[in-house]
Amino acid sequence: MPNIIDDFLLPLWRNIGLKEPWVGRFNNAVSLLIFIAMILIIAKLSATALRTVIHQIVKNTKTTWDDRLEEAHFFLRLSRLIPALAAYLLIPSFLEVDAGTTVFIRRLVMAYIALITAHICAAFLDGAHLIYQNDAEEIAKRRPIKGYIQLVKVFLYLIGFVLGITTILNISPLGILSGLGAMSAVLLLVFKDSILGFVSGMQLSSNDMIRIGDWIEMPNYNADGFVIDMNLQSVKVKNWDNTITSIPIYALISGSFKNWRGMSESDGRRIKRSLYIDMRSVRFLTQEEIETLSKIPALSEYMRTKMEEITAHNRSLNIPDQDYVSGRHLTNLGTYRAYTEIYLKNLPYAAKNLTNMVRYLQPDENGIQMELYLFCADKVWINYERIQADIIDHLLAIMPQFGLRVFQNPSGSDFQLIAEMLGKRAAIS
Repeated sequence: MPNIIDDFLLPLWRNIGLKEPWVGRFNNAVSLLIFIAMILIIAKLSATALRTVIHQIVKNTKTTWDDRLEEAHFFLRLSRLIPALAAYLLIPSFLEVDAGTTVFIRRLVMAYIALITAHICAAFLDGAHLIYQNDAEEIAKRRPIKGYIQLVKVFLYLIGFVLGITTILNISPLGILSGLGAMSAVLLLVFKDSILGFVSGMQLSSNDMIRIGDWIEMPNYNADGFVIDMNLQSVKVKNWDNTITSIPIYALISGSFKNWRGMSESDGRRIKRSLYIDMRSVRFLTQEEIETLSKIPALSEYMRTKMEEITAHNRSLNIPDQDYVSGRHLTNLGTYRAYTEIYLKNLPYAAKNLTNMVRYLQPDENGIQMELYLFCADKVWINYERIQADIIDHLLAIMPQFGLRVFQNPSGSDFQLIAEMLGKRAAIS
């Protein structure tokens, strides 16, 4: 079947003296070059026109879904389908339809159309995912669908690849699909991580175990930071040192991890710190110390109530004030603990509806361990650490006012001081 430019080219070849079969060969070669040039021009024009026109339309619309599709390159990929369709339609006009080369070119074009269609559908899914992430941000954090999108894209590309191969080889797709059934064991091995990730992702999502933005800890993978991405195979965690850790998504199901979301959604972040007090500094308060401590505004009410209670108790049993064994008396440690309780409860940034207490833990070789247990209403990391440091600073600084000492293991300066004292004693003697 002759093409539309035979009437122009055949007389030209004969006029310059070409003989058969060179006339047909030159005619086919030039027709093919003109055909390729036209397709390239169509591809360039369609890409430029669509990029310019659609960008202006998207820019001027009030909706956001078209911006997301453009961000996912949906329209750019759609423009690549135009030259493929043009090539398929123009082949009969430029090339001999019955020729073997022409038939092979048509098959290549059809295979390209199948692959680019899968590529376009994948871009549409990416755009839909962006719409879901931005327009339903809170839901997207609780129910990420990136893994499902990736799984659908894998099937799309697989279908496009199968159709492309079968089109080029001119065989039925059912033949390859039946062969894939026989290769199921190999496919399961190749896509093992994807299958495990898909199932694990469904479990994580259905049980709401992890969301984008959650702070998680997983020591086995040195992960300690915020979840920034979840896909079909892995979860990406941005650690506090700004490194990125990728965790296989099925490891979150098969292993264990800590999710700090409960703290973030609660009314406060826990402060749990201990002060070690030298047991040798614990004693009863003198009358002078009681009068001094009673002048502290935070302790005045406590001291008055406690002294009335102790006095009434001792008098009911006829116990003299000087009898520290039989009667009740104020200790510097108990008074310090009471002050600490009042101090912590009066903090403006302490969560009022959560636990706030001071307790003693089991004494050991490090002294008496007094633990502070409360919740800070300000959960921002920097502010939280600053508040926690201020509390410890204050309680350490005022401890001598109660006649108490902090326990601390001897350091190099302590041994040096002992050596100096022993040297002076030896010099005197």
